[in-house]
Amino acid sequence: MAEKIISYNAMDKLIRKTGEVRVADDAKEALAEVLEQKGLELAQLAKRMAEHAGRKTVTASDIKLAVKNQNGY
Repeated sequence: MAEKIISYNAMDKLIRKTGEVRVADDAKEALAEVLEQKGLELAQLAKRMAEHAGRKTVTASDIKLAVKNQNGY
């Protein structure tokens, strides 16, 4: 991964929310990579939606619409 955006500590906390579990470092790294990639895809789609609407600002509704479009709703 080129640049880490999401901290491994945050990934550890997220995984531990599933219950009492130990989390390996490679699991934290793998989850961070997946979430960062998915987040980038959603952000790019939301940006295109904002631009299509004639705005320079990405809003929460752009993000939600991007999620719906990726999930086929």
